[in-house]
Amino acid sequence: MTDDRALPDTQHHGLVGLLPRRARPYALLARHDRPIGWWLLFWPGAWAIALSGGAIARWDLLLWFLLGAIAMRGAGCTYNDIVDRDLDRRVARTRSRPLASGAVSLQAAWTWLVLQCLVGLVVLVQLNLVAAGVALASLALVAAYPFMKRITWWPQAWLGLVFSWAAPVGWAAVTGGIAWPGLLVYAGAVFWVIGYDTIYALQDVEDDALVGVRSSARRLGSKVRPGVALFYAVALACWAGAIWLVRPDWLALLALLPMAGHLAWQVLTLDTADGASALARFRANRNAGFLMFAACFVVGTASAL
Repeated sequence: MTDDRALPDTQHHGLVGLLPRRARPYALLARHDRPIGWWLLFWPGAWAIALSGGAIARWDLLLWFLLGAIAMRGAGCTYNDIVDRDLDRRVARTRSRPLASGAVSLQAAWTWLVLQCLVGLVVLVQLNLVAAGVALASLALVAAYPFMKRITWWPQAWLGLVFSWAAPVGWAAVTGGIAWPGLLVYAGAVFWVIGYDTIYALQDVEDDALVGVRSSARRLGSKVRPGVALFYAVALACWAGAIWLVRPDWLALLALLPMAGHLAWQVLTLDTADGASALARFRANRNAGFLMFAACFVVGTASAL
């Protein structure tokens, strides 16, 4: 059985493998070899845009949010590696990362971080003032995230606050303000992130214990599966509330059934002792995000007619 905990965190395949050799470490620093990250960052914003009824009229926002997700996920990963470069050298899965391995200098990493943030700035100026203000408010959360694993057993909760922030930004970008449906989309996304990142953290339980890094997977121990099930259940309850506020019709809630079924599949088939199983369920959340987008699109578009 393949144990993904022994596999390197960076891989020279796909588009990364086609880049010039000198550019590859920077692509790896931004995790362009693993697009799942920017999909997960993109989806909450796309959900909010769709549920607010703007998926068709403001289709351009979806593209801007996608570009922003790619740029800011890359910037976030670069910043995380800057902070964690010494810790990464001590973990088998992460010691091959560009900064930890010495493939990229610290000064070059900071320069690359700034360049990616400039792309994010281009996206920011496409938003109205309220949405831009909400987006900027996330910077403190982003800056604090890499330190959470050192001070709390629940860094996944902090990641949830960060990775879900596009939801209120997306709602404000379409409607010009913040409302309860958008906030409930955000709350549900936070619990969704806690769930899937707990699954992801299963790959590193042994190494994290050795170096003293905390995680929800370590905290839950043998109760990871019921814990993830609870997080996903709360997420679904929040999303059901958001849909109900937009369209108070029991039939509208049926749009959530495919997403609920997918999340149930993740929990029921998860092998907590197998890194490959954990990684596969984590990556499956790209598809889960699409199912949720479809639900928001159907309900939001119908309500906007």
